[in-house]
Amino acid sequence: MKIILQKTVDNLGNPGDVVEVADGYARNYLMPKGMAVPANKGAVRHAQSLKRSHEAKVAKERGALEEQAAKLSAVGLRIEAQAGEEGKLFGSVTAADLADALTKEGVEVDKRDVRLEEPIRSTGSHPFKVHLGHEVEAELSVEVVAAE
Repeated sequence: MKIILQKTVDNLGNPGDVVEVADGYARNYLMPKGMAVPANKGAVRHAQSLKRSHEAKVAKERGALEEQAAKLSAVGLRIEAQAGEEGKLFGSVTAADLADALTKEGVEVDKRDVRLEEPIRSTGSHPFKVHLGHEVEAELSVEVVAAE
């Protein structure tokens, strides 16, 4: 069944996209929740205007997120952790720890948005990224020091 998305649906598309989905998925889930309408000639013209407005909204949000990323990149993080004599930590610094440290600096970030390849297990400077949305990421660095 061809439908026109009214809202963003993960792994399917954005508002205004005309997509082909299973009949049951469209009738039983997408349409009752107001996420989609059946694709007919009049609705396709409406979909084009929906798509233009969504793209304008995304462009505006992306600009704001890029400004936020620039401000966030300037934040210097420092985390104290228990460490051995060779600089190895007695645990690790995780994405949740980094999100908490950013919150203390006045930046609200969810731990799921912190992109860390693997937990930090040694002292020193370590890079990580924070996903802000619409494919915008801020690159930061954290200085892990041994607690006294």
